[in-house]
Amino acid sequence: MQRIRFKSIFARLLFMQCVIVIAVLLVVGFVMAIVVRESNVRVKREILLEKAGQLQTTFGADGAGLESGVIRGIAREQDLLIQTYAGGTLSSYYDDEKWAFFAAQEARNTAFLNVSRNAKFSPSHTTNYFKANKPFAVLTLYFELGSGTDTTLILMHYDLTPATQATNTVIIWIVCISALALLCTIMASYVTASRIINPFVRMNHTVQCYTKGDFSQRIHVTGKDEAAQLGKTFNEMAEQLRNLEETRRSFVANVSHELRSPLTSMNGFLEAMHDGVIPCEEHEHYIGLVLSETRRMTGMVNDLLDLARIESGTVRLNYELFDINELIRRVLITFETRIMEKNLEVDIRFAQEQSFVYADSAQISQVLRNLIDNAIKYSPENKGIGIATYGLRKEAFVSIRDNGLGIPQEDVPHVFDRFYKVEKAHTPTPAVGSGLGLSIVKRIIEEHEQTITVRSAKGRGTQFTFSLQRAIPSKRQR
Repeated sequence: MQRIRFKSIFARLLFMQCVIVIAVLLVVGFVMAIVVRESNVRVKREILLEKAGQLQTTFGADGAGLESGVIRGIAREQDLLIQTYAGGTLSSYYDDEKWAFFAAQEARNTAFLNVSRNAKFSPSHTTNYFKANKPFAVLTLYFELGSGTDTTLILMHYDLTPATQATNTVIIWIVCISALALLCTIMASYVTASRIINPFVRMNHTVQCYTKGDFSQRIHVTGKDEAAQLGKTFNEMAEQLRNLEETRRSFVANVSHELRSPLTSMNGFLEAMHDGVIPCEEHEHYIGLVLSETRRMTGMVNDLLDLARIESGTVRLNYELFDINELIRRVLITFETRIMEKNLEVDIRFAQEQSFVYADSAQISQVLRNLIDNAIKYSPENKGIGIATYGLRKEAFVSIRDNGLGIPQEDVPHVFDRFYKVEKAHTPTPAVGSGLGLSIVKRIIEEHEQTITVRSAKGRGTQFTFSLQRAIPSKRQR
């Protein structure tokens, strides 16, 4: 037989709830049927014991004067079959013809009585016995009156059909109630399971839209249960995916533009020199322009590779203890020529002579180079740049400020985006970079689990401030 498979959660929930309800009802019904039957049997057993005591009281322990009329009256009153066995003779007393079957089985009953007497059953012993050739179940009580050769064995039989009928009635009621309960369970389970499953069905449909690149779809969220929380998470994920897709498209477009423009320019210069359009005496000048574009493209590609390595997690931070003030001094030395060319004044303010931090010195050095390079690049001649460090309880802060034109407020939130430039023309001038430097800076700081902020005002320059984990060196390191 092929095994039934429930592939959907809805079918599984419905099936399991129905199975549990049916199992519980069957157990309860079985127990109630047994309780009802045993209760009825116990009541009738007590009646038989009462009538047996009545016979013993009436006729005495020796059974003298045992009268058939009294026995027949008790049999009629309680719808019993009473049998007496004395001197090898079996007498039966009953009112209902249903007991005629037992009276007709005198030989078999006599054999049973002989066995019973030889087994020495205690007085007033009761038993239930069922035989295949009997039409109904019987409860029998037997006891002895007298002793020795004058012993009379009395058997009182009660028809258990009423008890069986009561039990059957209970079973029928239980079946009806079970059917009604099962129907209600199916309806309630269907409603409950639908409310549980429908949000997941909608989520599945929405996720299928995501796989096709449509991130505009959102899941309608109601309530505060687990499904609603999952729906909110899916919506947040969709928003991030949409932003990521827009970033990817912008990234491809910007890379294409940044590479195409210098390649087109370089190709034009080389073709002009090759075709003789540019005189030989000017070749050196244009070759210098081509080399400049080549260096700019090389720098941009290197920045792209650095950013890709950082974002992919392949760059492992090498944490160490070092003095951030000393690192700033070393980085500034590398910009000495450019600072002198623009006649810039460098205002250095260190809150302490030494400020130790715990970070990757090589990565932080790259952060400093990018920020100081931007400060020099965007500061006018004969102005200056400012560098400051100060520490709080657990963090050290580095601030780098220029005296340029500042960044418009609408552009401030985007300065860390890849290829984002305040100068929208994307003209390859010395004052305009590739648009990747600040993205690299932000990723490095985030890898250190720190923050970087930017403050800018029109005509008052721009200030970048980032944090690092502060450290207290040992005496030996000092």
